[in-house]
Amino acid sequence: MKWTLSQLQKHRSKDFPIDEIVTVDEVKEVEQSVRAVSPMHITGRADIDSTKVTFHLKINGHLVLPCSRTLVDVNYPIDVETTETFLLKGLDYETEEEVHQVKGDVIDLMPVIKEILVLEVPMQVFCEDVSSDEGAPQSGKDWEVIHEQEKQDKIDPRLAGLAKLLDQDDPSSNS
Repeated sequence: MKWTLSQLQKHRSKDFPIDEIVTVDEVKEVEQSVRAVSPMHITGRADIDSTKVTFHLKINGHLVLPCSRTLVDVNYPIDVETTETFLLKGLDYETEEEVHQVKGDVIDLMPVIKEILVLEVPMQVFCEDVSSDEGAPQSGKDWEVIHEQEKQDKIDPRLAGLAKLLDQDDPSSNS
């Protein structure tokens, strides 16, 4: 995903489609929680003019992350759309969007794609199958992982006597 400025200028005022599959295994080195990275499918187009190149990209693939509860591998889907602008000359370009300066005469999208993938890593991810034998144990001696619904349905044994009092009819209200 590297192009020289002369290659890009040949496509000026023309359609420049992008459809590539790239490997970005370097994301594992930057973000320690990523266990594996699938090949990413990059699609989109580039708009090229004399002062800037704007890439409209869609990134698809998945990351393998550990489940926050059981440490089992979880496939986390990546489906990101982004617009990245590269300035060809050292002009002051005032805009609210982030722009990249071209160093030399080559535009390399790989560092930008790696940065986007690192930003997509969530703080927590949970697997669907919590009864898996592969992961961390869900119970042990005198403890177990409980879910919110189970916690609401369970009555505290210390308060069970009070519940019986509430269930009895109040004799003074029958008059």
